Amino acid sequence: MNQVISAKNAPEALGPYSHAILAGNTLYLSGQLGLDPKSGTLPQGVDAQAKQSLENIGAVLSAAGMTYANVVKTTIFLADMGDFAAINAIYAGYFKGNCPARSCVQAAALPKGALFEMEAIAVK
Repeated sequence: MNQVISAKNAPEALGPYSHAILAGNTLYLSGQLGLDPKSGTLPQGVDAQAKQSLENIGAVLSAAGMTYANVVKTTIFLADMGDFAAINAIYAGYFKGNCPARSCVQAAALPKGALFEMEAIAVK
């Protein structure tokens, strides 16, 4: 049976979707923008948005009883692939040791004019 995971410390979904779905031992996390969970606004700059997005991912993982160490795959969406190196440095601060598999693509546009979004898959 699939279980909906909702994190109190992550921003509300912008549409009809859940923060994550736990299917068996696998957690499928929806994309997280760098929205501040309290104000619902995006901070200025890709670095700040990436850090907040990763914090939001962490909140959803925690709500499911997991950590960044449980993440096996991430997908990053960037508004500008020129931000790739800066994002790698931030990302490395959250994933240490055995890093998850990852894809990174440039998107034509992201919701709310965001510069960064990330989704993930984690396994217990």
